[in-house]
Amino acid sequence: MKLIMRKLLLGLVFVLAVSSVSAQAFEGKEDMKFQIGTNFQENGTGIVLTYDYGLGENFSIGLASSYVLGVVELIDADFGDRIDLKARFNANLGSVFQLGDNVDIYPGLDLSLKNFGGHLGIRYFFSDGFGVFSELNAPLAKYNTDTLTPAEKLHNQFVFTIGASFNLN
Repeated sequence: MKLIMRKLLLGLVFVLAVSSVSAQAFEGKEDMKFQIGTNFQENGTGIVLTYDYGLGENFSIGLASSYVLGVVELIDADFGDRIDLKARFNANLGSVFQLGDNVDIYPGLDLSLKNFGGHLGIRYFFSDGFGVFSELNAPLAKYNTDTLTPAEKLHNQFVFTIGASFNLN
């Protein structure tokens, strides 16, 4: 059994190594990435879509939208409470930290319908077209400075996101 597990592990490492040789996590100017994932947060989970467009060697702009699907029953959240749209700016630092062509770390800022926030993300590409990503998101300044209702807190809290990343070039 141990021998089979070692062979499977060795085969997985080989496949990942070979498939990541030509993968590009961020190519710079005119690079386009689309990501779809799920977010995890207090009182709900949801779906996230992002699009990033490279403007230079180490920065990109984009859009992100999220919709909270699984909201705790006690919270009276309508469509406007569940959805958010963001314009985002990323500093793509994978090449700065010399992490390899298939890895990118991207801290950034976003301006949304609900707040001004920040995010820290990482992408890992297995091939030229497909990879995985993860992001941590947090509000830096909320538009509503009053006490927020539980529904208003859905997009004004720490959020963890994980999902698939696609190269559109």
